[in-house]
Amino acid sequence: MSPRGVVIEDLRERLFAAAERVVAGAGAAALTSRAITEEAGCAKGVLHAHFAGLDEFVADLVLHRFAITAASAGDLPSRAGTGAVRDHLADVASTVLRLDPGLVGLAVTRPAAAHRVREAWQAGAPGFTAIQDAVGDYLRAEQALGRVPRGLDADAIALALVGTLHHLLMTGPPEARPETRAQVERLITALVGTP
Repeated sequence: MSPRGVVIEDLRERLFAAAERVVAGAGAAALTSRAITEEAGCAKGVLHAHFAGLDEFVADLVLHRFAITAASAGDLPSRAGTGAVRDHLADVASTVLRLDPGLVGLAVTRPAAAHRVREAWQAGAPGFTAIQDAVGDYLRAEQALGRVPRGLDADAIALALVGTLHHLLMTGPPEARPETRAQVERLITALVGTP
């Protein structure tokens, strides 16, 4: 346990990682401020000293994880012309599906957290829309290189892929992930073929 008044390096990330472990181990119902700080090895009041409450914490955690995921997807257009198109799309899909569905679901079931996440996304915080935009930009770059047919609707494909990922993330149990990856790979092949 960290002594009171001692600065904790990377506190936000430490609390975020602790919350994810709590949810993964005991489920979303077990996520409390006390459970998070105990898991992180911090004083009980640390979370409330840095966040207005558990709802703000949960919203910030979800936004942070989506920002990391969107940044990874944002690199996708720079890969145009290299490797296999379907492999690049499958990699982005895997990154999205690594988000903890319990944690994302927790934000949805906490109205104040869900409202905060929605407002942040509407204001431009990276989320599903940023991932969708990256996929569309990537497909257009591949079209320009002649690696996918010019007739493909890049925006519709991006929407179909990201919409499917959203559905699988919110409804699929974590233990079904190998089957989920196979479903996504079949979808990608159906949408863009096999290049």
